Amino acid sequence: MSGLKLFRTDTTNCGMTEVMPRLAEIEADVQGLIEAHMETLLGVRFLVSEYSTGPVHGGRIDSLGLDENGAPAIVEYKRGTDAGVINQGLFYLAWLMDHRAEFEHLVRDRLGVTAASQVLWGGPRLICIAGNFTRYDVHAVREHRRSIDLVRYRLFGRDLLGLETVASVSGSMQVARRARRQPVVRAAADVQGAAMRELAGAVDEVLLGLGDGVNRVERKTYRAYQRLRNFACLCPPQRSKLLVYLKVDPKEVDLVPGFTRDVSGLGHHGTGDLEVQLRTSRDVERAQDLFRASYMAA
Repeated sequence: MSGLKLFRTDTTNCGMTEVMPRLAEIEADVQGLIEAHMETLLGVRFLVSEYSTGPVHGGRIDSLGLDENGAPAIVEYKRGTDAGVINQGLFYLAWLMDHRAEFEHLVRDRLGVTAASQVLWGGPRLICIAGNFTRYDVHAVREHRRSIDLVRYRLFGRDLLGLETVASVSGSMQVARRARRQPVVRAAADVQGAAMRELAGAVDEVLLGLGDGVNRVERKTYRAYQRLRNFACLCPPQRSKLLVYLKVDPKEVDLVPGFTRDVSGLGHHGTGDLEVQLRTSRDVERAQDLFRASYMAA
């Protein structure tokens, strides 16, 4: 990582030893490590490695997956800095959009019929993982109308991996802006009028304001807020409350009946094991530390 330093405490001599960062020996080492733990690291369910795009197209996608919101995900790896990684990924992304049925067939084979029927084609993702990126890469990502994440990796010692999001852009950003008048907010207007509409808007503003690189993804049953992985999911209002699901361990929270609830193991829309119930703007203020903790965890 560019400015990150990692130290190991020496309990014997009461000292500190710096753990020096390094790149992988070969690109395949990075790919193998990510693919083996893709859902934990990226929030993406792994489908297949080195997927051939056929003799006419003549390509081979490093990794294909399906993210936690149902969006197709292409993951490309580079050991160090490679100016061609974004263009290569976009080349494969264009192929993917022209071969939706083939991808859905792959999802059905690996993850089942339900997952295949819920593939979200509105925002397919390209995740580029490399030793470093140039400022031109970051600029190029912001100019494209695609969902692209640039992720810098470093290996520390023999058993530590660091991932840093350098840039993240959602290709569905225009849809997300319109969505303020669509799924969540429209439902609020139907159910409880201006009060719920204002509350949903306040939650949206707080979650987007937590930091750079927060993207919104619209699904029929929830709105996801993500920075590489989901950190919050906002559901359409019930009669008198909003439900937000966070990536916070409920065991580390003092649960308050009527405000926070452990939903690990319970079915619900969106992702996250901590349910937060919001009824007033005061509840939004109470929840901000939880929002921030989930954002940091992602």
